[in-house]
Amino acid sequence: MSVIRPKFVTFDCYGTLTWFRVGDVTRGLMADRVPAERMDAFLKDFGWYRFDEVLGAWKPYVDVLKASLERTCKRHGVPFREADGQAIYDAVPTWGPHPDVPEPLKRVAARVPLVVLSNASDDQILKNVALLEAPFHKVYTAQQAQAYKPRMQAFEYMFDMLGCGPEDVLHVSASYRYDLIPAYGLGVTHKLYINRGYEPEIPYYGAHQATSIEGLAQLIGV
Repeated sequence: MSVIRPKFVTFDCYGTLTWFRVGDVTRGLMADRVPAERMDAFLKDFGWYRFDEVLGAWKPYVDVLKASLERTCKRHGVPFREADGQAIYDAVPTWGPHPDVPEPLKRVAARVPLVVLSNASDDQILKNVALLEAPFHKVYTAQQAQAYKPRMQAFEYMFDMLGCGPEDVLHVSASYRYDLIPAYGLGVTHKLYINRGYEPEIPYYGAHQATSIEGLAQLIGV
């Protein structure tokens, strides 16, 4: 494996670094209305509606969650409770990292500045980043960019704020649809897919692949 030395390593946070437990929380909240045999289908639809909700104009992330949950409930013919969407939103800042993250992330941070670009609100993300234990150079949110990934506007905001171009970063994500496909479209040369089982690898988009952040450390040469 060739060693890569970018100016910045940029990350998706939720799912890639932070253990994104939206499925676990939603499962508990909806257990009184969604039969166990239908829950997996409900959660899958909830994921796709969240994706659909971020494709338009920016709105607060709590509204993204509430709208996508309401649409999922409608599709499955079960009552929607706005409080459930709020409960999911409130739980997000309490989630810590995947077990493989802190130790190698600290080694990478000692060599290359780390940057987060997250589909989050400002009042959520800093608590999650603190739980990662490694120092971050900058943390950017969809709220600041006024756009959610996969919209290219979110990435362009990050590049503008860093004063760099897509050729200067190594972008790391566990999602092709949110991160690696738009990064490819923007000309990000170096991409790393952390395969956490959420999505299949798509070799066409030219990303390196690893199953943990240790793979990132190896790619950086630390």
